[in-house]
Amino acid sequence: MSHWTSSVGAQKLARLLGSQRDREAQGGRGTVTPLGSRRAPAYRSLADGIRLLVLEGRVPVAARLPAERELAAALSVSRTTVAAAYEALRGEGFLESRRGAGSWTAVPAGNPLPTRALDPLPPEAAGSVIDLGCAALPAPEPWLGRAVQGALEELPPYAATHGDYPAGLPALRQAVADRYTARGVPTMPEQIMITTGAMGAVAAICRLFAGRGERVAVDSPSYANVLQLMREAGARLVPVAMGDGLAGWDLPAWRQVLRDAAPRMAYVIGDFHNPTGALATEEQRRQLVEAARAAGTLLVADETMADLCLEPGLELPRPVCAFDPAGSAVITVGSASKSFWAGLRIGWVRAAPDVIRSLVAARAYADLGTPVLEQLAVTWLMTTEGWDAAVGIRRTTTRESRDSLVAAVRRHLPDWEFTVPRGGLTLWVRTGGLSGSRIAEAGERLGVRVPSGPRFGVDGAFEGYVRLPFTVTGAVAEEAASRLAEASRLVASGATAAVEAPRTFVA
Repeated sequence: MSHWTSSVGAQKLARLLGSQRDREAQGGRGTVTPLGSRRAPAYRSLADGIRLLVLEGRVPVAARLPAERELAAALSVSRTTVAAAYEALRGEGFLESRRGAGSWTAVPAGNPLPTRALDPLPPEAAGSVIDLGCAALPAPEPWLGRAVQGALEELPPYAATHGDYPAGLPALRQAVADRYTARGVPTMPEQIMITTGAMGAVAAICRLFAGRGERVAVDSPSYANVLQLMREAGARLVPVAMGDGLAGWDLPAWRQVLRDAAPRMAYVIGDFHNPTGALATEEQRRQLVEAARAAGTLLVADETMADLCLEPGLELPRPVCAFDPAGSAVITVGSASKSFWAGLRIGWVRAAPDVIRSLVAARAYADLGTPVLEQLAVTWLMTTEGWDAAVGIRRTTTRESRDSLVAAVRRHLPDWEFTVPRGGLTLWVRTGGLSGSRIAEAGERLGVRVPSGPRFGVDGAFEGYVRLPFTVTGAVAEEAASRLAEASRLVASGATAAVEAPRTFVA
């Protein structure tokens, strides 16, 4: 019986390691030492690189590694180097082996299992770790309490039914449709399906339209959890670079990919893009829809950040679906998680009625429906003044957090580079030539948790970045930046192994 549950090929492992070494080649400090460098033995550099990939979750635990000879050929190093690296990893508890079964990744006893997604920390860790991994905020009170009370008052008629509404409650479908109509995109409730969060929406779309082996074009970088969802579904991801800074989509690059790769589906975030914060212009939206329609590619537009405009008076472009009046080329995903509260787990899909019917029919093999009480709470918000009032609170607090975090990072980390976005929840930061993966590793030991850039890319891209969400302010933002500065200094000096345990911090 094998002890591994997946495998990573020699070429893929070489690409992942190469993304780390590229930072060194570009003049960065504190990255994995290139194989053969005089700074460290080649085997040590290789072992260090694999260990970091495991800690980052980019190589899963219990994944079978390539045979020594295969990896040596892929990396152009000696088999002795690979054998010594594997032996070092076994000694540190990051590799297990058995004759006839090969070698597979592990974590030492007592270490938390790494995650390949961006899971929030458990609440009990809040006293010692500042969590900048999850771009989500507490509920804007008093509106959550009022919404739940309103939902309870409306619950009795629904409680007398079986409670399964695969398309969503009719009242909420109507409320979401009305909001699209108010934004200038006439929408019927038959064009809406309520889902369990935006992730539930994307998962349902992938199951229907992007089967195993299908090409899916994605922004590069893009939202890490959706990238991982698509990988797990067996999609072949085709990255398309974003424009420089906050310029939005690179339309020539998109046209080329749509023409040459002919992806079955494309996933894009036009509204305060996660992680960069970019806002696609109206003309970019029009051109991308036209290009997707011409290529026969289904365009999935994620609008989960659309309500989070942080600049008063900024005129927002029309939704992506406004440029697809026939409804043949665009499916829209929305959510209450960023605008209101992630704990409600309410999302939705807007698409042509026939697409909605197909998604609803397929739902019988997934989750059957979304919880009724939470749907009633969002219905109450959207049909009263509650939604707009809560979103107003969310914008104000997020703007304050953004400005506080930006000021703290500029004070403590003047070498880090970023462009301040006009909305959304995230800051995409270039880490001054250092490895974002190493900073994330050192930061977690110092008590600040950040996701590194490669989580938002394909095959290890963006090693020189981290993502910082606007979820802390004041003294907490200052302490987070201070800990990141200390992590950065340790990475630059190569002293990350000597990091102390996190300090207790009370906000």
